[in-house]
Amino acid sequence: MKVIVVNDALKQKHIELIEKTAHKVGAQLLITDSEDSIPENFKDAEVMYGFGMKTAAVSKDLKWLCAPSAGVDYLMKPDSFANKECLLTNSSGSYGVSIAEHIIAVSLMMMRRITEFHAETLRGEWGVRRAQKSLKDARVTVLGTGDIGNCFAKRAVSFEPASLVGVSRSGKSSGEFYDRVYKVSDLDSVLPFTDLLVMSLPATAETKGILSRERIGLLPEGAYVVNVGRGSAIDEDALADALDEGRLGGAALDVFVTEPLPKDSRLWKTKNLLITPHVAGNLTIDYTIDRNVEMFCEDLLNYAEGRPLKNLVDRNIGY
Repeated sequence: MKVIVVNDALKQKHIELIEKTAHKVGAQLLITDSEDSIPENFKDAEVMYGFGMKTAAVSKDLKWLCAPSAGVDYLMKPDSFANKECLLTNSSGSYGVSIAEHIIAVSLMMMRRITEFHAETLRGEWGVRRAQKSLKDARVTVLGTGDIGNCFAKRAVSFEPASLVGVSRSGKSSGEFYDRVYKVSDLDSVLPFTDLLVMSLPATAETKGILSRERIGLLPEGAYVVNVGRGSAIDEDALADALDEGRLGGAALDVFVTEPLPKDSRLWKTKNLLITPHVAGNLTIDYTIDRNVEMFCEDLLNYAEGRPLKNLVDRNIGY
């Protein structure tokens, strides 16, 4: 068995763990920074740990692609895999800590108006006191109760919100921190009682445009929106209108319909919009990289011994 690892974020301890696991299963191992540098004698590799778009599209020998990302929408096109039977796993479970911290950070920045104070200090101004909001006694709704939503909920409960509810496709969640979990079909009745809406949805046909103009209109005046899932879930123009009109208190977007965000996008100048360049997750903190690599190694053992793979993606639904 030949295994290719394409990952430029690895440290020596990660390389050693992967090498040890590959040796345990008797695999030939190639670790490289780029798919473009894969030598000819590894073009027939059976396993790849990496984003793998180029390899998956041409290799009929590839039997399992382990994506180091949680979202795999970039691998959902009909021609993404030359081998239609290739297994696809994601790395959901390694990003929750990082993205939950990001959600807490941007929520507090908006609600405590840190962005406004910071802008004043950059101009050398001593700002004035202004009314602020708090996570304490706020009504928080988590749209998407997977690993990311649950990691956020676990942390949010310590801020003592008035309510903390989840919304999921099934109306269920493995998280134990919600007061209640609703089905997506109940979303319209939940939004009017939401001060902070946190969105952590994958990109699927079902989630596209889920926060429509009509649903943005259901949010209470002064509500806040945070999106760390996929940009396709929000009607960006409708959100910008609500912010510019002052109906919403603010929004923090880490993901967008088009990335990078075009220079001529109206979002750059939208009132009370906090923009970050898709950095809530990524392989940027030690915990995420450690867990990401550990999960691949655990599944490499499972694969070699014929056991089911964890985080197996259903390519028909996209997650």
